[in-house]
Amino acid sequence: MTNSTKLPNWFTVVAVMTLIWNLMGVMAFISGQIMSAEQIATLSQAERHLHETTPVWATIAFACAVFFGALGCLFLVLKKAVATNLLIVSLAAVIVQMFHAYFMSNSWEVFGPGGAVMPVMVIAIGIYLVMLSKKAVKQGWIN
Repeated sequence: MTNSTKLPNWFTVVAVMTLIWNLMGVMAFISGQIMSAEQIATLSQAERHLHETTPVWATIAFACAVFFGALGCLFLVLKKAVATNLLIVSLAAVIVQMFHAYFMSNSWEVFGPGGAVMPVMVIAIGIYLVMLSKKAVKQGWIN
């Protein structure tokens, strides 16, 4: 650490929990990418249309969001300041992904207002992680 400030116990717990959260995002991304034709056929027509018409750039944004988020949280666990940059990239990718999902496609029609809960949570957690990592660097908890 860059100074004598002791790392609070809660920091490691939060870092591990958010790493698990982001790894679940990685699993969701991979699951969506490896869906078989039979699995896609079980989706509603509207969900299938969303799946089939998502542009490559939105898929790349989703990948960047979850993989950079997981790496950022891994570096928080490892107490490395590079976590901040990774988490900023992840948050930017989340915003791009959500912009597509909620302003360029008909996700609202498919999932309804209840479908907004997860995106709001993802954005809020992304913002929190960037703020936490910046605070950790400033406090000397990570270097």
